[in-house]
Amino acid sequence: MIAIDGYEANVPERVGIGRYAYEILRYLYLLHDTHHTYRIYLPNSPLSDMPPETPWWQYRILQPKKLWTLFRLPFALASDRPKADVIFSPTHYIPRFTRLRRVMSIMDVSYLHYPELFKPDDLYQLTHWTAYSAAHAARIFTISEFSKGAIIKAYGVPSEKVVVTYPGLTNHKSKITMIKQDIARKYNLSDHYILSVGTLQPRKNFVRLTEAFSLFLRENKQKSVDMDLVIVGKKGWLYEEILAAPARFGVADRVKFLDYVPDEDLSVLYKEALCLALPSLYEGFGLPVLESMAMGCPVVVSQVSSLPEIAGEAGIYVDPKSTQSIANGLLVAVRERDLRQGKDRIARGLAQAKKFTWERAAKETLNILLNVGRANA
Repeated sequence: MIAIDGYEANVPERVGIGRYAYEILRYLYLLHDTHHTYRIYLPNSPLSDMPPETPWWQYRILQPKKLWTLFRLPFALASDRPKADVIFSPTHYIPRFTRLRRVMSIMDVSYLHYPELFKPDDLYQLTHWTAYSAAHAARIFTISEFSKGAIIKAYGVPSEKVVVTYPGLTNHKSKITMIKQDIARKYNLSDHYILSVGTLQPRKNFVRLTEAFSLFLRENKQKSVDMDLVIVGKKGWLYEEILAAPARFGVADRVKFLDYVPDEDLSVLYKEALCLALPSLYEGFGLPVLESMAMGCPVVVSQVSSLPEIAGEAGIYVDPKSTQSIANGLLVAVRERDLRQGKDRIARGLAQAKKFTWERAAKETLNILLNVGRANA
């Protein structure tokens, strides 16, 4: 019996760790054979797109959800029968007070490198709860070799305890029903735009990106009469400066904040964008880069953290702390978009994106869970 904390997966608007948790669950379900069963713990009834219940895939709704990791989930793990062999938490936090062997996921440790970019309450929880979890977990999944190295260095865990399972690409091409004109009309966009995707928070570097975009417009006047910067992402934390940046840099009429958009719409936005810009200060993986490359969209990314690992030879690399460097990257992407250099870069991106699949990630995850569970039996 494999127990899974489904808290993060069972949300309507999945980004970041929510997307990761959902896709791993979905593909574990698709990989099922007759040798093991699952019990998924949720704070609410499963959403309609969660895998349907079967005799071997059961949901357990736990209320109230307050103190989920400290008490509610551990109590259920102790009392439910048949007893699980392993508990998998696709989050930074494992349940306390359980004798089960625990497996967790850590996306990145950006909170240790840029603590000033996090709210105090979030920082305290990430710092202290993740440290406890890393020390007591039987295995730690992470999403890049860069993050693996950072976790080992931060928490002093042995290398064999940390397992890289690269996220995959969610295929929304079959769901695309809109064309460029429909998307432009729905979101009030110009014909030409540069796209950026990510939760509105300081480490995504949206303030510098906005300044770089204003610089790009000045240096590319003859071709930028009708061009926007489109930022897709929900409000996270410390986002006030981000929302104020367009007015501050004189591009208030050129920057569009779209909040969350459905995946099928986002696929069209990728496909029609001049390029994706992700000059983050720190990324554990950078899923928008993968999604962009798969849709034939050039990517302008930071030369730091995991992004070179993900974009490979397809990336246009910039210094995330230099607005001039970011602006130069945008210029290269836009000017070369339809030239041989740009087309070659797009082809390399398409090939790079094919290396990453959720099916592979789920298979690797399942193998580890089964091995850990057998050791617990």
